[in-house]
Amino acid sequence: MPITASKFFLKDYAVPISIGIHDFEKTRRQTVIINIEMYLENPTPQQSDCIDNTINYDFLRSEIEILTKQRHFNLQETLCEEIVKIIISKNLFKKIIVSTSKPDIYKDCKTVGFEIIYEK
Repeated sequence: MPITASKFFLKDYAVPISIGIHDFEKTRRQTVIINIEMYLENPTPQQSDCIDNTINYDFLRSEIEILTKQRHFNLQETLCEEIVKIIISKNLFKKIIVSTSKPDIYKDCKTVGFEIIYEK
């Protein structure tokens, strides 16, 4: 049976980030939930059993941590784009979906967010 797609994912990664356009958002970090789906260019990395043919979750998490500690983001859209750029640099994926959400914004909403889809 041929494998037609392989997907890596990082779900519900909670990161304290300086983000937002309001004054109160610029003075304190808030929790942002990051979700990422990465569809491999080569859908069978397990055949080589080599980490060089895939993505290391430690790399992804540490790069996101570095990115989010370096600066303030006004928009979730910008944060999503910067995360996509990190993943593209590995040149392994044909499709990348990144979403961010801010769960603590409204009492009557579970979360507000943004999603970006990149395809080669």
